[in-house]
Amino acid sequence: MRPGKVACREYEYIRHGTQTLIANFEVATGQVISPSLGPTRKEEDFARHIEHTLASDPHATWIFILDGLNTHQSESLVHLVQRHCQLALEPEELGVKGKSGILKTMQTRRSFLSDPQHRIRFVYTPKHCSWLNQIELWFSILVRRLLKRSSFSSTQDLKQKILDFIDFFNTTAKPFKWTYAARPLVS
Repeated sequence: MRPGKVACREYEYIRHGTQTLIANFEVATGQVISPSLGPTRKEEDFARHIEHTLASDPHATWIFILDGLNTHQSESLVHLVQRHCQLALEPEELGVKGKSGILKTMQTRRSFLSDPQHRIRFVYTPKHCSWLNQIELWFSILVRRLLKRSSFSSTQDLKQKILDFIDFFNTTAKPFKWTYAARPLVS
């Protein structure tokens, strides 16, 4: 690259694999907590991440704000909440995935997971409103400051640099300030 020249990207590169980052943004402190990195983002991966997060303070009340991704409304999460909240559910009340009860559909699982009476609760943002979920704002910071135009020699190198960035970010983290003024539209 030179001043005044168009940036060119090399089309020949070696892809070493990918990593999935599942993370939590603590809105009160502005810190990223309990990050999980791995090769996939399946239902089990997300449930394992939530389990890891809950282990950091097992008796606390937790409210997770998420988008509507299917792994965020899974059978595994229903079982996790039932176990951690010590909810005594009859087998017919719990039901069978795709057939009956709480597990029947994503909507029935979502309703159960959103129950405000549970100590562990999931709140879902509306479609196309990712800006309401502050971890999405943090992901854009990660892309701009670390990932964009970077090169990594392996997935382990990528994983380590992401974890190092999170540690660095957390040293000076502050809560995000919302600046939307909510003025009515004028025609």
